[in-house]
Amino acid sequence: MGHLGALLFLLGGLGALANICEITEVDSTLVERLGQRLLPWMDRLSPEQLNPSIYVGLRLSSLQAGAKEAHYLHSLKLSYQQSLLRPASNKDDNDSEAKPSMGQLALYLLAVRANCEFIGGRKGDRLVSQLKRFLEDEKRAIGHNHQGHPRTSYYQYSLGILALCVHQKRVHDSVVGKLLYAVEHKPHLLQDHVSVDTMAMAGMAFSCLELSNLNPKQRNRINLALKRVQEKILKAQTPEGYFGNVYSTPLALQLLMGSLRPSVELDTACLKAKAALQASLQHKTFQNPLMISQLLPVLNQKSYVDLISPDCQAPRALLEPALETPPQAKVPKFIDVLLKVSGISPSYRHSVSVPAGSSLEDILKNAQEHGRFRVTHLVSAQHRLAFRRMRLFSIKRSWSDPCDEGVTWPSLLQSVVGQWPSSCFSP
Repeated sequence: MGHLGALLFLLGGLGALANICEITEVDSTLVERLGQRLLPWMDRLSPEQLNPSIYVGLRLSSLQAGAKEAHYLHSLKLSYQQSLLRPASNKDDNDSEAKPSMGQLALYLLAVRANCEFIGGRKGDRLVSQLKRFLEDEKRAIGHNHQGHPRTSYYQYSLGILALCVHQKRVHDSVVGKLLYAVEHKPHLLQDHVSVDTMAMAGMAFSCLELSNLNPKQRNRINLALKRVQEKILKAQTPEGYFGNVYSTPLALQLLMGSLRPSVELDTACLKAKAALQASLQHKTFQNPLMISQLLPVLNQKSYVDLISPDCQAPRALLEPALETPPQAKVPKFIDVLLKVSGISPSYRHSVSVPAGSSLEDILKNAQEHGRFRVTHLVSAQHRLAFRRMRLFSIKRSWSDPCDEGVTWPSLLQSVVGQWPSSCFSP
C-alpha cells in the first residue's frame, strides 16, 4: 500500500475516513452538462414518458430546473393518482396503457419525499396500501420456505421497502425477512453476474431501516446483511475501478457513501471508483436519463437514503438549456418490436413501441406493463423469445464493454424489471 496507506491514515486522523466515498472536485461544467441532458426529458409529460427518477435525481443534486420541477412533480402526481387509483371496473384496453409498475410507484413515493412531503391523505394512503400489497404478494411468491422468487425482482422488492421507509411507513418483519434471507442464503444474489444495482438497492433499504429503526426485532440481522452487501459490492469492483460496470457504480456509491463501516478496503475501493467515474464523465459516458439521475446525487454527496430527512433549503444552481441540444437529448425515434413466444398455450404475441436503442430490459418491461407479458412466458417457452420487425437487437459481447458481465438467460430473466444499462443492447 505504501504512500496510499499513509494518505488514508492521515485522512482518517483528520476525520475524513467516513466521507472518503464522496465524489468531490468534479468539474462543475461537467456536472452542469449532465443536468442539461435531463431538461428535455422534463418537457415530456405523457404518462409513458414521465419518470420519477429524473425528479429524484435533480432534487438530490446540486442543480435545479426552476419552475419546471414543480410542474413535473404536479404532472407526476396527476398521472400516478389517476392511473393507479382508477376504479377497477374500467376494464377497457386503454385503461392499462399507462399504468405504472409497482417499481415506478416506489420511485414516485421517493419523488414526493424529495420535495419534503410525506405521502398522506386519502389518495396517498391508497397508494401506500397498493405498494404494501405488492410487497405482500411478492413475499407469497417467494414462499414460506424461501424456494420461490419475486414475480418482478429483488430490485423492485428492495425499492418498495426503501420507498415506504423514507415515508416512515413500516412493513411487516416477514416482508423484510424475505430480503434478509435472500442476501444471507440465496447464492444467485451473490454471484458475479447478478447486477450490483440489486445489491446496492437492497443495501439502501437496509440502511434506511437501520437508521429509522422501523423493524427493531430485525436490527441485528439488518446490520449483518448490510455488512455482507458491502463486502459483495467491494468484491465486484473491476480493475478499472467500477463496481460491476460503469452504469451500476453510481448506485453502489450511493450505498457506500453512507457506510457506517469504514475500512481501509472501502477507502481504497472508493478512491479507485472516483477516479474511474471522473474519467467516464470526461468521456461523456452517461447519456441515459435514468443513469444520469442516479449519478447526480453521488456528485452532490447524497443518496436515496438521505430522503429520510431531505434538505429542501440547500442552495442549488439553476440549470439553463444547452446552447446546442446534444444528439442524445433529441426526441428519440420509436420503433415497433414484435415479441413472440411459442411453445406455450396460448402462444404469446404482442407488439410494443419503444425508443430506438432501447435495452432488452426496457422492451420486456414495456411489454410487462402494457402487453400483459410475464416472466413465466419466457420460462414456459424455455427462453425461446424472438424479437423482430424493423430492427433486430443484438448483444454487445466485447469483453471491454461495460455490459459484458453475466449476459446469460438467468441474469436476463432477473433483469426483466431490474436495472440493465440501456447501452447494453442497441438496434
